[in-house]
Amino acid sequence: MGSPEGRFHFSIDRGGTFTDVFAQCPGGHVRVLKLLSEDPANYGDAPTEGIRRILEQEGGVLLPRDRPLDTSRIASIRMGTTVATNALLERRGERVALLVTHGFRDLLHIGTQARQDLFDLAVPMPEVLYEEVLEVDERVVLYHREPGAGTPVKGRTGDLLEVQQPVDLGGLRGKLEGLLARGIRSLAVVLMHSYTWAQHEQQVGALARELGFTHVSLSSEAMPMVRIVPRGHTACADAYLTPTIQRYVQGFRHGFQGQLKDVQVLFMRSDGGLAPMDTFSGSRAVLSGPAGGTSTDVSRYAGEFEHVFEASTAGITLQAPQLDINTVAAGGGSRLFFRSGLFVVGPESAGAHPGPACYRKGGPVTVTDANLVLGRLLPASFPCIFGPGENQPLSPEASRKALEAVATEINSFLANGPCPASPLSLEEVAMGFVRVANEAMCRPIRALTQARGHDPSAHVLACFGGAGGQHACAIARALGMDTVHIHRHSGLLSALGLALADVVHEAQEPCSLPYAPETFVQLDQRLSRLEEQCVDVLRAQGFPRSQISTENFLHLRYQGTDCALMVSAHQHPATVRSPCSGDFGAAFVERYMREFGFVIPERPVVVDDVRVRGTGRSGLRLEDNPKAQTGPPRVDKMTQCYFEGGYQETPVYLLGELGYGHKLQGPCLIIDSNSTILVEPGCQAEVTETGDIRISVGAEAPSTVGARLDPIQLSIFSHRFMSIAEQMGRILQRTAISTNIKERLDFSCALFGPDGGLVSNAPHIPVHLGAMQETVQFQIQHLGTDLHPGDVLLSNHPSAGGSHLPDLTVITPVRAHPAIWGLGPPMQLNILSTHQVFWPGQTRPVFYVASRGHHADIGGITPGSMPPHSTMLQQEGAVFLSFKLVQGGVFQEEAVTEALRAPGKIPGCSGTRNLHDNLSDLRAQVAANQKGIQLVGELIGQYGLDVVQAYMGHIQANAELAVRDMLRAFGTSRQARGLPLEVSAEDHMDDGSPIRLRVQINLGQGSAVFDFSGTGPEVFGNLNAPRAITLSALIYCLRCLVGRDIPLNQGCLAPVRLVIPRGSILDPSPEAAVVGGNVLTSQRVVDVILGAFGACAASQGCMNNVTLGNAHMGYYETVAGGAGAGPGWHGRSGVHSHMTNTRITDPEILESRYPVILRRFELRPGSGGRGRFRGGDGVIRELLFREEALLSVLTERRAFRPYGLHGGEPGACGLNLLIRKDGRTVNLGGKTSVSVNPGDVFCLHTPGGGGYGDPEDPAPAPGSPPQALAFPERGSVYEYRRAQEAV
Repeated sequence: MGSPEGRFHFSIDRGGTFTDVFAQCPGGHVRVLKLLSEDPANYGDAPTEGIRRILEQEGGVLLPRDRPLDTSRIASIRMGTTVATNALLERRGERVALLVTHGFRDLLHIGTQARQDLFDLAVPMPEVLYEEVLEVDERVVLYHREPGAGTPVKGRTGDLLEVQQPVDLGGLRGKLEGLLARGIRSLAVVLMHSYTWAQHEQQVGALARELGFTHVSLSSEAMPMVRIVPRGHTACADAYLTPTIQRYVQGFRHGFQGQLKDVQVLFMRSDGGLAPMDTFSGSRAVLSGPAGGTSTDVSRYAGEFEHVFEASTAGITLQAPQLDINTVAAGGGSRLFFRSGLFVVGPESAGAHPGPACYRKGGPVTVTDANLVLGRLLPASFPCIFGPGENQPLSPEASRKALEAVATEINSFLANGPCPASPLSLEEVAMGFVRVANEAMCRPIRALTQARGHDPSAHVLACFGGAGGQHACAIARALGMDTVHIHRHSGLLSALGLALADVVHEAQEPCSLPYAPETFVQLDQRLSRLEEQCVDVLRAQGFPRSQISTENFLHLRYQGTDCALMVSAHQHPATVRSPCSGDFGAAFVERYMREFGFVIPERPVVVDDVRVRGTGRSGLRLEDNPKAQTGPPRVDKMTQCYFEGGYQETPVYLLGELGYGHKLQGPCLIIDSNSTILVEPGCQAEVTETGDIRISVGAEAPSTVGARLDPIQLSIFSHRFMSIAEQMGRILQRTAISTNIKERLDFSCALFGPDGGLVSNAPHIPVHLGAMQETVQFQIQHLGTDLHPGDVLLSNHPSAGGSHLPDLTVITPVRAHPAIWGLGPPMQLNILSTHQVFWPGQTRPVFYVASRGHHADIGGITPGSMPPHSTMLQQEGAVFLSFKLVQGGVFQEEAVTEALRAPGKIPGCSGTRNLHDNLSDLRAQVAANQKGIQLVGELIGQYGLDVVQAYMGHIQANAELAVRDMLRAFGTSRQARGLPLEVSAEDHMDDGSPIRLRVQINLGQGSAVFDFSGTGPEVFGNLNAPRAITLSALIYCLRCLVGRDIPLNQGCLAPVRLVIPRGSILDPSPEAAVVGGNVLTSQRVVDVILGAFGACAASQGCMNNVTLGNAHMGYYETVAGGAGAGPGWHGRSGVHSHMTNTRITDPEILESRYPVILRRFELRPGSGGRGRFRGGDGVIRELLFREEALLSVLTERRAFRPYGLHGGEPGACGLNLLIRKDGRTVNLGGKTSVSVNPGDVFCLHTPGGGGYGDPEDPAPAPGSPPQALAFPERGSVYEYRRAQEAV
């Protein structure tokens, strides 16, 4: 891989801890170098220092550090850097002001309104990137044929718009001058609908530049895509990071003569392409999380790179093409804990500083330390860069000392715990943590393969990074892969990748055309124009046309859905029924079927965006292949490595001495200066022709896992049980058809034991947490022996564990060898029962699986089946107490159709309004359950039924132990302060109904009685909450009070006795209406429980349900409010709390699909309660109606204010106002349905959160949390989980 013109080509990966340099030298050889990214005592910039060292070594001439380097022998420099990522993570960017359309000053603070951590009462959220906000007096809306509307204009999508208010540039000038006077020089301009009509942003940008702002980021240029919230975050990130990058680039240039004028300098972008130094921008520079061995990055490659077009990094959602790299908290720097009998790896990280214990800087014990204790890392193979002076080797002694402290804790638990066991050696403890870390790394791989319909065993595991080779064999075995491929430069593979990467330029513009023959010419013209733009830019960079290729994309979706897919037609040539650029329709249908398992042929397809990716091929290729073997490989030394069963003699080979054809039997270590590869026993490594290492993974030696509790196996089973529920969820999402399940992800899947007790569920939707367990246990008791193999049950009745009627639960008993016939369209499902037993030797089910999905409509008195004024259950839709959806293997379509239409027989009610979606989603739920049965069967096949059921019990016992520990700690704290072990609380619904709770703590047992005696009776209305709702609220509160990740299962409730009076609002009669209980009373139950424990002040205590509809449209939303303050934190403003976490529709999507104008969406100042720690503020949301419609509101906290604690003041009540077109203002009250007309405005004021502590007692200044504690996951798997939990 030489440089034919006799000059150097440098490729540099500047990470958070190390900088890797890969140099192609004159004469055809390669030099590699690794150095610390930060070493201010010796050099100012690591990439410059790396180049200097290699030029000095190659030239044999001393190059002083204080002089600019001669560039005459440098042809190119390519660099990937975490400068932008680290600035984002550490909030060290430019001072920025946000300019946003009037009425939306807090839009980016509110964001999607969903919180990131469901169970953290402090609701930690990333702070916004801007320092100040200026509201711009301007407004553009979509055209709607209203009389006296604004000036019509045409957007670049082809949409007609109206300029209702031009930009007031005169008024804006003075405000901008004020920003300059305060020292702000960078702006982000984010105006409504600028993705299609950018003139207002351009006018504002021109004025700002004229006044002297040094950087102005227009959202219409940063990423011209619909949805103002992610586009606004992208523009802010660009304004925040680009000046920082430009300063870094300028500093880098100053290290070279002529400031690199004649050197090609390219930077890696987040999409995997290279961009010239002068065009490198902040929003395209965010690559991944912090380096330093803190994480594992996973990506799938099947002939083409997989991209995502919206992803979150450091809490900021960016709209930009990014490689789909999934980062999880399980790397060398992940910390090790033992918690309530469970081995835990991460997500906390030691970070780059202080790093693992072995770094000699007082750091915590980590995965790296465990590997060092096991002999899998050799200190002699690492440079002496550790310790305070950064001049010492790794310290095995520090690793052993740190791990011994954890081992002591583990052995104490084993000796005194519920199942006394023999102590573990230090090596067994280290091995246990490594195995748990491996299982954590397997979960995202399963999510990218199995959960998407790919067989992981058909893949090759390619590993890179300094630590990847230590875990490769074990991970491949766990996933059934038989081959591991490790590149010879795996320790520097990011730098090598830069050397081989292509230069990329992308052009994209929004579109709103239908994908239909009448628009194909327009689409071809737009693609051709963007293609020309890409080619011109790449030619200007010196690429001949022969080295330039382009790929065209259309961003397509079915009309009325949000699942848009960016598709290329490169494998689908043009036909007479497609654009000349290719058959995008066929590509879309093929990918949609692959992703989701069905298509919607009757639904029109819409084009959201047109995109072209231009690539300039670099022409650089690897040529320095190693020589063939000349004899047996030389063993450098022998060492002792620990594996299952004990230490084994392990030969050590030097990678640089190995030749093509060498074969190495495991166990052995292969090391070079940048990485260590562990070849485990039973595996064989071979050196390929290109010098890479290919490992053939042998079968794992059989090991016996007994039913007796092993804390290591407990952690592994915890991951496996959760993985089953997660993969069920992916199948349900793939095969469902409705928006609620496919796009809003409003569902849960779960695994249950033979007694119906919850084992694992995913995702953690709070209102589903305990409810499904009640449903399964009801069916077991209700059916008795009338449950047979081949039966699948359907239930939604509140007295049978239901929450509210739209949540339909499908339950399948696990049985041996099910056969599923015909899942393709029209998805006729037949389950053939060939056994009269559920499992060999078992006449009763050994496990159950279940899925609960929210169906958009199941009949009742209003569309959506969530009426604000229902008084009996039948008015809320179809009811299923215990219905056999599949009987004897046959899907009961006729019977379930009749049941779904039955509400139409009741006066004033309708049957289901969307039967097709109901049936399709029910089949999808059955299919998801079948996936769960398959995975349970595989687990039983691997370990045996007795072991799997035993560990089901162990994992439940682990959750029980965590809750008992919490209750003991709470009771002990009260006892130490001389306080009684009984606590109580009371709150009220707006109709005056009391919710009363008395909690009695048993300190010796670590148990409690939660007694709701005295709670008000069932109400004539729909605020009645089924018993299952209270269980869900209780599990949610217990998890919040525990304060860390624990398995959420039946065990959480084992230390608790729940007393709920029959006939009360919390355990109503079977006929009672309950829809408000699910969405409103559940919040009050949480407020009362947390109030009794004094955990925090009340949050807004409401979901603010708003429904809008007429003959041709329907819309439903829940709206954020203020969170309660607590001991040490202010309440978060504008966020959903507790039992809901629903994302709100983006303002631009809302206005484009529904006949409304969002006039205002901002925080409600002063609505949070005063206190030493302030309650969070609610929001103000104003909707202007453009058509006649029926408005329904179902809200609470309009009479009783959210309480404060310990002297804190209550938050403000909410308020629902209707402002008629004639100016008359009407208070709608908390619950009503009202007809609205064009010009009417609904103004929603949501409640604030309560304050905590005496307002006169000043709150301490907020401290900065240790950076090591914050781990930013990212990638499509993480985004999917976030979306699931935002329901």
